Order: sequence, then C-alpha cells, then structure tokens
Amino acid sequence: MTTSFSPQQDSATSVPVPVPVIVVHGGAGDRGRDAAHIAGCKAAAAAGRSLLLAGKSALDTVQHAVEVLEANPIFNAGHGSVPTTTGEIELDASLMEGENLRAGAVAMLPPYPHPIAAARAVLDEGLHVLYGGEGAATLAEQSAQTRITSGQMRSTRRTDIDTTSKGTVGAVALDTSGHLAAATSTGGTRGQRPGRIGDSPLIGAGTYADDTAGACSTTGDGETILRLCLAFAACEALRGGATAQAAARATLAHMEKRLGGTGGMILITPQGDVGIHWTTPAMIYAVGRQGEDIRTGGDQPPENPEGQNQTGNHS
Repeated sequence: MTTSFSPQQDSATSVPVPVPVIVVHGGAGDRGRDAAHIAGCKAAAAAGRSLLLAGKSALDTVQHAVEVLEANPIFNAGHGSVPTTTGEIELDASLMEGENLRAGAVAMLPPYPHPIAAARAVLDEGLHVLYGGEGAATLAEQSAQTRITSGQMRSTRRTDIDTTSKGTVGAVALDTSGHLAAATSTGGTRGQRPGRIGDSPLIGAGTYADDTAGACSTTGDGETILRLCLAFAACEALRGGATAQAAARATLAHMEKRLGGTGGMILITPQGDVGIHWTTPAMIYAVGRQGEDIRTGGDQPPENPEGQNQTGNHS
C-alpha cells in the first residue's frame, strides 16, 4: 500500500513538514452507510482538517472533532448517549497527545454536553489522568460546561435513526509539527448496568498516542478491547514496523481469535500513514487530509485507506 506521507520541504531548514491529516469514526456496529451517519463523520473530519490547516495542534483538533460528534444526537456519545438499565446517562471519554504522553480521561461522568472537554480539563490540570463520577463532574465544570439531567440528554437522542453502534466515536490526527493525538468518547453500550466502565476512558485500551509509534482510537466490544489494551497493541505493532493498515487488521484479528470480540479502529503513523479496519458489519469513518477531498466509508474495510477504493466516497 502507499503511505502518502509526501512531506513538504521547509526551505529554511530542509526538514520535511508533515502533511496534516485527521481520521474520525462513528462507532463499530451493525449499521451500514446511511446518509446521516456519513454526513456526521464528514462534518467532524472537515472541522478537524480546518483546524489543522490553520496550524492548530493535533490535540486541539481531535478534541474539536469529537465535540462535533458529541453534539450530533445520532451518535452514541454526548447528546446521543444511551442510558443504563436504570435509565441514567453515564459518559466516558479520553484523549492523549503523543509528544509528552499527556492524557486525560473521565468515566461515569454525569450528563454534560461534551465529556471530551472534561477529559481535556483533566489533561490540562495534569494532577491525575482518570477521574470518575462526581470527581469527573468537577473537571467538567472547570471546562465551562453546565450539568444537565439524564432526562434532558435522553430527549435529544434521535430515535428515528437506527443507532446500533457499540458505543463510541473517536478521532486521530497528525499536525504540521509532526505531533499525534487521539480522542475517544462514548455513552456506553446498550443494556449496560450502572457503574460499568468500558475501554473508552482507559488509556491504552480505547485511546493511545505516541509520536514515536502512532495514534489510535478503538470501538467495539469494550470488555475485550480493554483486556488486550488494543490501542496500545496497535501502536506497538507500528513501532515494530507494520504498516497502519496491517497493524489495524492484525490486532483486531487477534482480538477476535483470542477472545471472540469484534470491533474497529482508526490508526495513524508519525508519517501520516492511515489504517482503518473493523470486524463488525460496519464502521462509519471519514478522512480529512490537506489537498484532498474528505473521504468516507463504512460498509467494508478499505484495502488501502490512502488510495481510491470501492468503499470510499470522495466528496
């Protein structure tokens, strides 16, 4: 496969300048390429690409892209989150930057519009990495958010669109400084018991980023993803020399063979090589890269995310 690094040359320093790229996903599950979910991922990728082209950091970019998805009630994150068996909303989110390996995460967060912003507040504070429950709510307040009720959040969810996602949205990005970042947000999984925490807020499972290896956001069977530290495993496969697509395919195949779990991931290398793969029936995704149209897909994993393929929709 081709990598499309195509570095721009800085004439003053003769150092290659990375071509910025962002990849987003709308969750691995049973739904196919319906127009609403494709449009939602495309909007998030376009918003993120605009930030990258304006010189913003990969960390700011993935946070903003995920916030776009959290604000869209057709996704199971933020406003579209599914309730627990008792009818309450419990939110999980995490993000990580690859330069200094800083990370922030929240779990069992009460209803706030943007749990990824609360995770960013954790990262920026720098005291701890993961907060849960009311402790997480304190950090959400520091991110200038107002708490709402589970009933208010449930009322915003679109019930006219099939949302059988396993419960996650995410983004990975490479910026013009060569730094990587990843972010993941979820409303949980359908039918989960109160207090359940999946992979999404766990660094190394649902989210991982390291400038020396890669950046990854996962989605799918949270219990199996977290037992295999799937995002970290995929990045370590990159460190070992695998291409992004090969790493994504191999780690997901291992999860299915070892534990019977299915899911998906988006993956990016320090050179901008993109990997997109899933073992569920579908996973909506979008790719935004400098100088290219936003590319979307979701029915079948692309053989080559960097080139023209039968599953990609260039628009």
